[in-house]
Amino acid sequence: MNDRLALGLARQAELAGPDDRRRDTYARVARIAPDLPRLAIEFAWGDIHRRPGLDAARRELVVLGALIALGGVHAQIESHLDSALNAGLSPGELVEAIMQALPYAGFPRVFAAMDLACDVFERRGVVPARPPDMKE
Repeated sequence: MNDRLALGLARQAELAGPDDRRRDTYARVARIAPDLPRLAIEFAWGDIHRRPGLDAARRELVVLGALIALGGVHAQIESHLDSALNAGLSPGELVEAIMQALPYAGFPRVFAAMDLACDVFERRGVVPARPPDMKE
């Protein structure tokens, strides 16, 4: 195992926790594309996620914004919602981060991300504080 892979695996384990669902995806994909999981872990987690300048919570907010805007990446959004909670973000902060994507990503992608957040919060037994009603 090379240093980048070891560092990436350590960073991912730190944020993802023991129930990381990416492991199943990596194992499945590795059967037909063995290098793909290694490349993803080395680059995203070993190189980019470990750079100075942003803490893990802020990085997860950036990642979630990008994934929501990208669309069609439900498993990745769900995994990064878990990582964001593990990095110290509150459920309420995640709800607001998803809402912030609305003018840029649109209703369908934000609804999809919010639905995934509901799943993650229910699975983890956390409830976001309800924000005040914004209508006037």
